[in-house]
Amino acid sequence: MTIAPSRTSGSATWSDAQLIHALEEVVERELNRHLGVAKEWMPHDYVPWSRGRDFDGLMGGTAWAVDQSPVTEIGRISLVVNLLTEDNLPSYHHEIATMFGRDGAWGTWVHQWTAEEGRHAIVMRDYLLTTRAVDPVALERARMTHMAEGFESDNNHSMLHSVAYVAFQELATRISHRNTGHNSGDPVCDRMLARIATDENLHMVFYRNMLKAALEIAPDQAMRAVADVVTGFRMPGHGMPGFERAAAQMAIGGIYNLRIHHDDVLQPVLRNLKVMDVSGLGPDGLQAQQELGMYLAGLDAQATRFDERRAALLARRAAAAEQRANS
Repeated sequence: MTIAPSRTSGSATWSDAQLIHALEEVVERELNRHLGVAKEWMPHDYVPWSRGRDFDGLMGGTAWAVDQSPVTEIGRISLVVNLLTEDNLPSYHHEIATMFGRDGAWGTWVHQWTAEEGRHAIVMRDYLLTTRAVDPVALERARMTHMAEGFESDNNHSMLHSVAYVAFQELATRISHRNTGHNSGDPVCDRMLARIATDENLHMVFYRNMLKAALEIAPDQAMRAVADVVTGFRMPGHGMPGFERAAAQMAIGGIYNLRIHHDDVLQPVLRNLKVMDVSGLGPDGLQAQQELGMYLAGLDAQATRFDERRAALLARRAAAAEQRANS
């Protein structure tokens, strides 16, 4: 039986239940494609266990100190942010399982995604503790604080808002992991985060393709969801303790900032979806499309100003470092 959308002011309006039903075949196809290309990997293979030793406390080992690891300062900051983000997986699972359901192809995908994401926190924490890259006490206290506060998505207005958000967020997470690895100062860390980033990219492709299908069957609603998500985008870890300061340091350090967000996250997804070329939109869809275009132009200008300020700051830091070295 085909579930037809209702009509509001002359344009088709789909309920979440109707869209979930209508997209079931697409989910099944994308799930099968994903399972065909995703490769099994073992978290323990990416952890240099031979570097490990007992900490102080119950084991009577050596207390943590910052000089025990080759990981850079920006690497430590970003690794903690990325790990605390991954730690909230139970909340993310609850959000998407509630929105998409636990039955059929949707449910199979939700559980598969959760299982794959679970490896990320496992391998990152094992790496950080084994290599003594971060203070284990501070890390655990931050985890407890972050998870005890819970998580509620900014994008639970509709299932299309949820799909649109994860299409961008998965790519943003991939970029953050890759840049963290490149700037970590440890080739082992770089390799581990590259493996995680591969998962995130496959997850992005799944959600992006779902969003593409939604733009075909419910263009006005999907366009509105894309515009809302892009203009109000926040990373999922925004509620963790010290996030704003850490995000500022990551921006200056080249891990994730406005320029990266505009050029490497928003634009690739939007180009693939061809959102600015979607035709046949009703008044709501056209307004959302125009809002999106105006926002992107403004964001590009903001990113340019940020680039200029960042370059000036880095130049001042380099000059100060040179002066110290010569004094």
